[in-house]
Amino acid sequence: MNQDKVVNRQILLASRPFGAPTHDNFTLAKTAKPIPQQGEVLLRTVYLSLDPYMRGRMNDAKSYADPVALNEVMVGGTVCRVEESKHADYQQGDWVVSFGGWQDYSISNGVDLLKLGNNISNPSYALGVLGMPGLTAYMGLLDIGQPKAGETVVVAAATGAVGSLVGQIAKIQGCKVIGIAGGTEKCQYAVDTLGFDACLDHHSDELAALLAKTCTDGIDVYFENVGGKVFDAVLPLLNPKSRIPVCGLISQYNATELPDGPDRLSLLMGTLLVKRAKMQGFIVFDDYGHRYGEFNKAMMTWLSEGKIKYKEHRVEGLENSISSFIGLLEGKNFGKLVVRVGPDDLA
Repeated sequence: MNQDKVVNRQILLASRPFGAPTHDNFTLAKTAKPIPQQGEVLLRTVYLSLDPYMRGRMNDAKSYADPVALNEVMVGGTVCRVEESKHADYQQGDWVVSFGGWQDYSISNGVDLLKLGNNISNPSYALGVLGMPGLTAYMGLLDIGQPKAGETVVVAAATGAVGSLVGQIAKIQGCKVIGIAGGTEKCQYAVDTLGFDACLDHHSDELAALLAKTCTDGIDVYFENVGGKVFDAVLPLLNPKSRIPVCGLISQYNATELPDGPDRLSLLMGTLLVKRAKMQGFIVFDDYGHRYGEFNKAMMTWLSEGKIKYKEHRVEGLENSISSFIGLLEGKNFGKLVVRVGPDDLA
């Protein structure tokens, strides 16, 4: 094959969504494969991570990171092979974690790369259990949540990339763990495979009553990544000095207006005051990137000992990224959502 004619497929942000994203908000472009300059590497994407935070980056709004510009490549964490290197620290064939986005090829000067080594059995794990979702679960729960043996920990999106790990780490700490997930199959998986003490279906009209019946000793730690009616059910059950790490609000990401009903801000503030509860948001790499080594050592140990179970929801083909991302925001994935963009081996 003439490498000069290799096409780089890119999925671009064509327009900003109002409410839930649609296929019309994206466009597929084809450009020439980029050429690395001195001090750069050419990366070929093998795995692309799809995550809820990407919805926020589609908005033209001030946040912890700049929005994706219109007609630019959608952002995303990737696991890549170094296809060509003009950088002294990288060789052809190296496995690396990058932030190459929704495309086949990207260029890096090495600053944003993490080497994985060349004898890894599950490279895609670097986007999940050993990557950003794992670090989020580990630091959010242990540093902010600070669970103690015998306490009750509740986590929503309990079978997702973050929630599934939060619950398992809490069990390792000796806690009672209650998961909340979407559907019978996911709830059964949380209990039978992940080892949660119970799991409730958030589709139930009786969620608040079921949660109160299950959390007989109240809630000491609530790991927040959903918001909405799940948090409404949790709020009255919080114990004195409870802790609420906040890493996401996926139920609100497509909202275009405030929910109906009375202003509940005073209820929230009053509860935090009376219960002396701590509610803290965090951006994982900004706040805890320097502690990745600590996390990686602990998670690798737990995986090797069989204390952590991990599930991927793998999709084949870059062209399926858009529909998979839309489904992610609707809770259609089961496990960490990863797209296989290309083959593992070099051509």
